[in-house]
Amino acid sequence: MSGTPCPDFTLPGTAGTTFSLSAASKPLVIYFYPKDNTPGCTNETMDFRDLHAQFAAAGVSIVGISRDSIKSHENFKAKLELPFELLSDAEETVCTLFDVIQMKNMYGKQVRGIERSTFVIDAAGVIVREWRKVKVPGHAAEVLAFVNTL
Repeated sequence: MSGTPCPDFTLPGTAGTTFSLSAASKPLVIYFYPKDNTPGCTNETMDFRDLHAQFAAAGVSIVGISRDSIKSHENFKAKLELPFELLSDAEETVCTLFDVIQMKNMYGKQVRGIERSTFVIDAAGVIVREWRKVKVPGHAAEVLAFVNTL
């Protein structure tokens, strides 16, 4: 997907927002994560939160996307005091656009779920970098280092 225009999409977000890529400020970091209030997702989200001021200083916005409901997202956002919005993709529309729904092993069973992935969209709306099968430790800092080169 890197080097290709990001497909436009619209999703409901926290704080009563509706997010449309075409109306979003860019550059933009979109990170897909499996589930609110799980250890890896909480750590990843806190890392993006803790670096938010540095992303903002670089002129980059952040949004997180999972299949959780807006109610779940609102609770997760409040609990972690997030300065950015979370988007709900309950129908997996955007997850499908970005090809992040994968078969995963969970406790020895095959389940469909979101493969932790991050995408950077530049000011022209082009996907300039993607990370798939993300390992949480150090990931947000790596994304920040990349956006500082834009």
